[in-house]
Amino acid sequence: MLGRINHIAIAVPDIAVASRAYREMLGATVSAPQALPEHGVTVVFVELPNSKVELLEPLGEASPIASFLAKNPDGGMHHICYEVADILVARDQLAAGGARVLGNGEPKIGAHGKPVLFLHPKDFFGTLIELEQV
Repeated sequence: MLGRINHIAIAVPDIAVASRAYREMLGATVSAPQALPEHGVTVVFVELPNSKVELLEPLGEASPIASFLAKNPDGGMHHICYEVADILVARDQLAAGGARVLGNGEPKIGAHGKPVLFLHPKDFFGTLIELEQV
C-alpha cells in the first residue's frame, strides 16, 4: 500500500524565520509560502534530492497547528506523509483494519493539488500519518 515518503512536516511558529534558516544555514531550496485555508496552514517545501520537508505555520486561531504549537512553542515534527496509488482503496483497507481516518473520511486536496487523508496518531504509535495519492 505505502509508496515512498513524500514529506516530513515540521510545525514552526514563524515560517519566514524557519525558511531563512533552511535556506541560509542549511543551503536548501525553499519554495514560496502557500496559504491553505481549508487546512488552516501556510506551508513551504524544502526540496531534497529524495523527498521534501514541509514547514507549517498556523493560518488563523482555529488552525490545528496553533494547538500543536501551544504544546510545543518552539515547533517540532508534526506528521509524516506517505504516497499511495489509490487513496480511497487505502482508506477503505485501513478502516477495515481498525485505523481511524480523521475528519469526515473524505479526502481533501492538499498542498500538491492531490487528494490527502490523515490517520489518527493513536493508531500509529503516536505519529500523525498523512496519505497522499500520487
